[in-house]
Amino acid sequence: MNLEKVVFGFFVLLAATLNFGFFLGDLDDPQVHNVYELYAAVVINLIATVLKFGDRTQIGAVHLATSLVADLQLIAAALVWGYATYVSSDGVTPEAMSSVVSLSGGALLANIVSVVLLVVETMSFRRR
Repeated sequence: MNLEKVVFGFFVLLAATLNFGFFLGDLDDPQVHNVYELYAAVVINLIATVLKFGDRTQIGAVHLATSLVADLQLIAAALVWGYATYVSSDGVTPEAMSSVVSLSGGALLANIVSVVLLVVETMSFRRR
C-alpha cells in the first residue's frame, strides 16, 4: 500500500465531504450552515490542492484544475460571508447566505469531479 496515495485520497474525499456537509440545508438559512464547517472546507481543499502539485500526467492536471476551481469558489464564499458579517450594515441576509451556499455548491461539483477522477484513476491502475 502506498501511503502517499492513501493521504492523497483521504484529503480529496475529506474535502468533498466537508463541502457537502456545509452545502446541505436550506439555501438561505444561516442557522443550518456553520461558518467553521466552511472554514474547514476551505483549509482541507487548500491542502488537497497542494497535494495535487507535481503530478505531471493529464489526469493530474485535471485533478489540479478541479481543486483550483473548488478553492476559488470556497474562498469567494468565505469572502461573501465575511463581507456580510463584518462590513454590510444589513448583516447576513438570506440573499447573502444564498450566494455563499451557491458558491459552495459550485465547489462541491468540482470536488465531485475530483472524486470521480480519483476512482477512475484507481480503477484503471494495473499492478506492475
